[in-house]
Amino acid sequence: MPVVRSAWTSDPDPDAAAQAIFAALDPQSLAGVILFCSSRYPVEPLAQAILQRCDGVTVIGCTSSGEITADGFVEGSIVAIGFPASDFSLCATRFDALDDLEASQAQAAVRSLVASAAEGSRQFGDDVHHAAIFLVDGLSHREEMLTVTLQDALGPIPLIGGSSGDGFAFRETFVLDSDGFHCDAALVAILSTRRRLHVFRSQPYLPGSIKMVITGADPVARIVHEINAEPAADEYARLAGVRRSDLGPQIFASRPPMVRAGGEHYVRSIQSANDDGSLTFYCAIDEGLVLTLGAATNIVGDMQALFTDLQHAVGGIDQILGFNCVLNQVEIEQQQLSRQVAQLMIVNRVVGFNSYGEQFHALHVNQTFSGLAIGQ
Repeated sequence: MPVVRSAWTSDPDPDAAAQAIFAALDPQSLAGVILFCSSRYPVEPLAQAILQRCDGVTVIGCTSSGEITADGFVEGSIVAIGFPASDFSLCATRFDALDDLEASQAQAAVRSLVASAAEGSRQFGDDVHHAAIFLVDGLSHREEMLTVTLQDALGPIPLIGGSSGDGFAFRETFVLDSDGFHCDAALVAILSTRRRLHVFRSQPYLPGSIKMVITGADPVARIVHEINAEPAADEYARLAGVRRSDLGPQIFASRPPMVRAGGEHYVRSIQSANDDGSLTFYCAIDEGLVLTLGAATNIVGDMQALFTDLQHAVGGIDQILGFNCVLNQVEIEQQQLSRQVAQLMIVNRVVGFNSYGEQFHALHVNQTFSGLAIGQ
């Protein structure tokens, strides 16, 4: 029988939703809980409803762009994962004012967290496995700096995570801890257990033959003004074979720009086409970068192979904490694969959310399905 617990609800009332979640989780027996909450919920009443029901339990979470539940893909819901204290420990720390965060300060805090995780998991004996779970404001534009900084301080503990979302509104995204919801903030938590843990990243996209060069960009704002010395939105639309007026999540999902680095290709997802003809990206972007238009491969087949590998990696899956890029979800829906993919996730006990980006070790990546597999 699975030990990790999960629960979800789509009750629109924050208090009733929290009551339903924690009635199923039995919070008094937990070391920690992770919640992914639709951005449709009002954050202050929801935080109050959650926190009054889990006193003494480590709580982390964030707002989402769709949820992955034990019953498949859902929107407008709350999903939670509970880690029983009999098998797990969970400790966390938060970083605020991310633009002003110094790397040395962040690393010192993470090293202290690593020490706390070691102390808090002594009861599990010598054979203890750790993984760091990272949740960050998806509109902060600070993921690249943070992932490198935090993974360095974590040492051999692997980092996995996702960027919070709010559908396709791009207005305000939050992370959640025992003090409530926070903008311009990030959380890192270390999960410790005797059970085998395995972090993973899968990307069902391959590069094609069409290339482009970023010739004008604002790296801080993640805005590209020119591609091939032409207005960015017009040139991307031409290369993708569509009209500029067609640009939106469906096109960005099916024709993602990809960059080659370290012998691999990574997606650099477009967030939006702007009125001034520029493109805003979900990730770091700079002038001189050579990109290649990509396309989805065998999404279902790749996912089947991934789950087979994960079963072997952890000796049978108890639970998978999953971070699925919101544009992945768009492409799954465009290809009418939602039912097949959801069934695979249900069978393999995936719980998580659709994110604005994913973090894997020291990388901030886009259009992946990434996560943490927890063994039986």
